[in-house]
Amino acid sequence: QVQLVESGGGLVQAGGSLRLSCAATGSIRSINTMGWYRQAPGKQRELVATISSGSSTNYADSVKGRFTISRDNAKNTVYLQMNSLKPEDTAVYFCNQYPPIRIFWGQGTQVNVSS
Repeated sequence: QVQLVESGGGLVQAGGSLRLSCAATGSIRSINTMGWYRQAPGKQRELVATISSGSSTNYADSVKGRFTISRDNAKNTVYLQMNSLKPEDTAVYFCNQYPPIRIFWGQGTQVNVSS
């Protein structure tokens, strides 16, 4: 059974960049669409970006033009490049398939953006 492990979070100043990774313990080739999600303190988890098996991408309006999602099926890894970070991007970031399934939720990786 595939497990997803997120990494790459940290503390960064506003305007900075981070690259998140989501490593799968098994093959993600069979997963059509993968997504990155985030949950800020006191808020519901929200979808940030998705990427299909054909590498079509979609983004939440709040991150368009700043974030880029990509996938490397050979490495069983999905990435989220985050540029021009804002304090409102502070959250725990998770990866999962889209639509998400409960068993794939991992611990996430914390991103903190200071002003």
